Amino acid sequence: MPRWHDLIADPTVAGAILDRIVHNAHRITLQGDSMRKQKAPPLLTGDENGEINHA
Repeated sequence: MPRWHDLIADPTVAGAILDRIVHNAHRITLQGDSMRKQKAPPLLTGDENGEINHA
């Protein structure tokens, strides 16, 4: 997680930005497995990886 006060030189501006983000935020709790796991392409074999890198 970034340290916003370190990234933004002016602590007043950093605080104001964070206040607006947090104040207007909605928390959504997700359940279940990640869809990325279900849609991930199959892993390449060593030979297939070599063919792609040398093409």
